[in-house]
Amino acid sequence: MFKHFRAHRHGHDLGGRDRDWHTFGPHHHRRGRRRRAFEQGDLRFVILRLIAEEPRHGYDIIKAIEDAFGGTYSPSPGVIYPTLTLLEDQGFASVSPGEGSKKLYTITSAGEAFLADNKATLDAIVARMEEASRRFRAGPAPEIVRAVENFRTALRLRLERAPLSSNEIAAIAEAIDAAAAKIERC
Repeated sequence: MFKHFRAHRHGHDLGGRDRDWHTFGPHHHRRGRRRRAFEQGDLRFVILRLIAEEPRHGYDIIKAIEDAFGGTYSPSPGVIYPTLTLLEDQGFASVSPGEGSKKLYTITSAGEAFLADNKATLDAIVARMEEASRRFRAGPAPEIVRAVENFRTALRLRLERAPLSSNEIAAIAEAIDAAAAKIERC
C-alpha cells in the first residue's frame, strides 16, 4: 500500500499505476497526498470493537477492516498483529488457540470498559471510516480502475516493443473499438 511513497523516497519511479493509485483511495487530497487510514492509536479501538462483536483471528480482523473501507484499504499484518499483542498486554483482549497455528482474540471485561469509556472516540473513528467508504463508492469502481490500468500497460508495452504492421494496427484498433462498443451497451 505504501510502496509508492517508499519508492519515491528512494528515487525510483514505479510508473503510472502506482504513482496515480492514491487518487482513487478514500483520502484523496488536492495535492495528491494520502492521509493515513487511522490516526495514532485509532486502530486499537477498531480492533476492540470488532472482537467485541465476535471473537476473531487476525486475518478476520484484516478482512473486516478492508470490508469497512469498501476494499480501498487493507491493514497489513505488520500493523494488526502488534496491535493485537498490545491489546493483550494491556489486558483488553485475551487470546486462545484456534485452528492450527491461528490465535483467536476475544475482548475482556477491561476491554469492554475501555470501549465504553471511549465511546465518543470510537464513534468518531467509525464515522470517518464510513465517510471514507461512502466517498470511495461515489468514485470509479476499483475493478474498472485496475482493468483500465492493465489495458494502458498492455498497449504501452506493445507499442514500445516494435513497430506495428498494418495488420497489427488494424487488429488493435478493432479490439479497442469492440471493447468500446461493448462498454456502451452496458
